[in-house]
Amino acid sequence: MSTYFVGDIHGCYRELVLLLKKIKFCPKKDELWSTGDLVGRGKYSLEVLRYLFSLGKSVKIVLGNHDLNLILAYKNRKYMKNYMNQIFNAPDHSKLISWLRKKPIARINEKKKFILSHAGIYPQWNLQKIKLYTQKIKNMLIKNNFFNILEIIRGNNSTTWKETNSSIEKIKFIINAFTRMRFCFKDGTLELNSKKNPKLIKNTNLIPWFNINNSNLKNFTIIFGHWSSLNGKGTPKKIIALDTGCCWGGSLSVLKWEENKIYKQNFLK
Repeated sequence: MSTYFVGDIHGCYRELVLLLKKIKFCPKKDELWSTGDLVGRGKYSLEVLRYLFSLGKSVKIVLGNHDLNLILAYKNRKYMKNYMNQIFNAPDHSKLISWLRKKPIARINEKKKFILSHAGIYPQWNLQKIKLYTQKIKNMLIKNNFFNILEIIRGNNSTTWKETNSSIEKIKFIINAFTRMRFCFKDGTLELNSKKNPKLIKNTNLIPWFNINNSNLKNFTIIFGHWSSLNGKGTPKKIIALDTGCCWGGSLSVLKWEENKIYKQNFLK
């Protein structure tokens, strides 16, 4: 059995199929772990959802911000994006959304010592807090009122964690940290607007989350996507960035855990 991690797919179905063929992925014995953002930007979001759904238990997904936006638009179509028309017009779309809602925003494998999250892991969290917050959001996702909560928490506020924050503010911070985080200020406040490669950021107060030491997780490897401008480079040891911008004309990347080797499939024009 081999364990594979694939970066943000963003509707790049053709590239996904070719890449899995290249690595000889076998759903009967292998596992495919996804950094999230399955949909959006690329042309084939519906095909990606259907294909990953067909893999059953062999696929392990964490939700990204685009996946949460799709779930929200399912309930309230005013949040529709153009690519969603194909999904919501499909006869099996309710089944696919229901499947997506059951996925967590982080996954931990304590035996193999890795953590998977779309955007990363907030530097002040330990393993216990990651488990607690992941379960909290997962429990909420399957409840009908979560659509209302998703609507309430849209936007860039709730970027600072305080024990005095309201429960909604805490939920919003948790989701922002797991699905939208890139930079933090020195005090741990999230900065959610900057998307550039850190080498191009002139503001010295902004720090990539992975450059803030978290001794609580020193024995774990953190695998994430979300930040395509990194192109898989510039992270410390045991922090692996897998979004290499396939939907922007880059490539789709897969990490084979057992070999610590990355395979790529270039964007198909």
